Amino acid sequence: MEKYISYSQEVLDAKEKGLPVVALESTIISHGMPYPQNVKTAREVEQIIRDNGAVPATIALIDGKIKIGLTDEELEMFGNAKDVAKASRRDLGYLVATKKLGATTVAATMICAELAGIELFVTGGIGGVHRGAETTMDISADLEELAQTNVAVVCAGAKSILDIGLTLEYLETKGVPVIGYGTDILPAFYTRESDFNVNFKANSVEEVADMMRAKWDLGLRGGAVVANPIPEEQALDKDFITGIIGSALNEAEEKGVKGKDVTPFLLAKVKDLTEGKSLDANIALVKNNAKIGAGIAVALNNNK
Repeated sequence: MEKYISYSQEVLDAKEKGLPVVALESTIISHGMPYPQNVKTAREVEQIIRDNGAVPATIALIDGKIKIGLTDEELEMFGNAKDVAKASRRDLGYLVATKKLGATTVAATMICAELAGIELFVTGGIGGVHRGAETTMDISADLEELAQTNVAVVCAGAKSILDIGLTLEYLETKGVPVIGYGTDILPAFYTRESDFNVNFKANSVEEVADMMRAKWDLGLRGGAVVANPIPEEQALDKDFITGIIGSALNEAEEKGVKGKDVTPFLLAKVKDLTEGKSLDANIALVKNNAKIGAGIAVALNNNK
């Protein structure tokens, strides 16, 4: 297995010194934001993690290796590259074997993080059960990964383009705890609230770390969703964003957009219809998640 994994010097040093490490995905760089905003945001998020006592490890597939931590040059190259494959669980073997560039989704980042011994992963929002999934069976592999891979995922809840109720039902079936960081209500990515409650509320990073350590010490496999609401000043109005997502979904249906093309189509459409406000919100929530995630990683490291 080790022949497929390559660590950056920063992550290697962290592992040797026993420092807390936070995993970061690369799909947000290649598919989530335009250049140069993507590289700038990635660097800023990494710095927030360092400033809060942990070491960032952005994960990507480059030249037949799972890279745990990217150099500045690799980050720049990745942010500029065309035709980067979106890598989930099913794609990892193929992309490593063919040495193609691959950006890790939530599911793939969780797998790679666990292989590298990293317990905490920061992202924007998780995938979930898509609207209309009762006929399309369009359910993100992220949910299955949360059920079987021992990595806690700090996010701003589920993207509001999803069926949040069914996403929570699926997570419950799979035994995945949904923890609200300082909130009883599940945030919905661009907004601080949805119509649904979380399973448990945690008011400190230590509480989250204690829950995760107890879960894993008991031999209960799988991760957890740590739902951290977007900061109030950057949050979008719930009714405003709901209306826009409704329009975007109708257009996707009219144009016959299906499967894994749905999410990027909807996010691009939401960005256009909100005149870029959704991109600003996305950046703000990822940075906020990085701050909280670094704190949880430090607490987990202190609680081994």
